[in-house]
Amino acid sequence: MCSRPTTAPDFLLSRVDGSVRTQGSIDQFSDPEEAVSALRGGKVEMVVGALPFLRSDPAALTVPRHIIRESGPLEPHSYYRMGPGSQLHAQVSGLDPRPEEHVERIRSAVATIQRTRLEKVVLARAVDIAFDPPVDPLLVAARLIDHSTHRDGFIADLSPAGGRFEGSMLVGASPEVLIRRQGTRVSAYPLAGSAPRHPDRDRDALVCHQLQTSAKDLGEHAFVVEHMRQALSPLCEDLRIPRHPELMKTSEMWHLATPIEGTLRDSRTTALELALAVHPTPAICGTPTEAAEEIIRTAETARGFYAGAVGWCDAQGDGQYMVAIRCAEVYRGGHAARAWAGGGIVADSDPQAEFEETSAKLRTIMTALGL
Repeated sequence: MCSRPTTAPDFLLSRVDGSVRTQGSIDQFSDPEEAVSALRGGKVEMVVGALPFLRSDPAALTVPRHIIRESGPLEPHSYYRMGPGSQLHAQVSGLDPRPEEHVERIRSAVATIQRTRLEKVVLARAVDIAFDPPVDPLLVAARLIDHSTHRDGFIADLSPAGGRFEGSMLVGASPEVLIRRQGTRVSAYPLAGSAPRHPDRDRDALVCHQLQTSAKDLGEHAFVVEHMRQALSPLCEDLRIPRHPELMKTSEMWHLATPIEGTLRDSRTTALELALAVHPTPAICGTPTEAAEEIIRTAETARGFYAGAVGWCDAQGDGQYMVAIRCAEVYRGGHAARAWAGGGIVADSDPQAEFEETSAKLRTIMTALGL
């Protein structure tokens, strides 16, 4: 019988404009500032891994032993497509919270926004999944890449964060570029304001038009763009931000998106430092940041690495980080996983519509799991 390929990576980030996969570990960091120091000091060739949602939590960053870069998206190994590694049996084992509780939580958030200085908060819900037999996280990644419109996919070992993350893997297919650095060129592609796609072409076009003209969604998107402007302006010159967002689509969703570009003021600033400077954005947290974080801490079970960032940075400072959405944490041993989806809540949010948006976003990971 064909065994798991020896080339199976511990980390991968598949993107249409270039991909990275790595194997092995020379060193690990739970403090991202130590990783920045190692990169700036030329002590390591590359750092890969994940940043948590809460900036005070430990990161999961690895110095890989072997690195392979490719100019386009990754092609999943045949072992995970047609071979013995292609079998997956999953079932939903729990919801956190129950649907009616999430809707009520949104109602409470809307009321809070209407009477306080809080302008937006992103509330997420989780789905627990059981596997029998245990799943290989790379199979989930392979399916996500194959199902993705843009061949997006990632996997990151969370072990460097320690504790309950030992042996867990974060797997997903994020459409949102938190930050990218190539030489002195910096770019980002924030998403905020979303609508579920419709299988009927005419109705899907109507959904697209409604999103493009929605005052609620345009306002939600503006929070994110302004956050990026304020975070990047001290670090970049010639920062170019279009006045109006464009539309971006995945297999499941329409999103409002703004392509942001700039030039670094200091060529020594690394992609990891840029990621730390802009994370978390209002797209996955809210605004003001501290007030939104407090609501999330109170209302939700700890997110861990969901709504954090996944990516890589090399010794030259180049790298790319994706927002850790459309993802699941596969626990050690592969018997279980938790997937999340969230939505931005503002003063005029409709609780039921917001709940349905999370259901549509969950389809990315659930489809890959055959659910």
